Amino acid sequence: MRNARLLLCLLLSACASSPSSDPAGVRRIIEHHNSDFARWYASGEIDSVASGFAEDAWQMPPNSPPLVGREAIRQFWRQAVKWGKWDFSLKTQDVSVSGPLAIERGKYLLRFVAGRDAPPGMASFEDRGNYLVHWRRESDGEWRAVGDAPVSELPLTAPSHKQ
Repeated sequence: MRNARLLLCLLLSACASSPSSDPAGVRRIIEHHNSDFARWYASGEIDSVASGFAEDAWQMPPNSPPLVGREAIRQFWRQAVKWGKWDFSLKTQDVSVSGPLAIERGKYLLRFVAGRDAPPGMASFEDRGNYLVHWRRESDGEWRAVGDAPVSELPLTAPSHKQ
């Protein structure tokens, strides 16, 4: 019985110090995922992008309805990469961890270069701002984005009025 209690204590101790619940370890994982995301968006590897999101994820692009679910995210970005080149730069500023959940706060820079297949009126642009990402450690041990909410620092441009 004593050996069983000792084994249980050792197992609980190992779980408590695992990198999946350690804030510094989770931050390293998230920063690695962000590096992958930036590369995948730029190269159009949308199935890889989608794999970084939970099945029930919400991606909330500015001035647009949310993309709800991994498949909706995949379908949107499959189309969007045909419009031109997406270059994201993500800088994690803080990560708060509570068990299998983490909240990342950071800054982003986005440069979009419109291609020949961009929708009419869609021009190249640059945006910068802040973001919050809600991460969850899934049953397979992977950390995936559950909520992705960028907030631009740039003011909206006023619509032109044609008379």
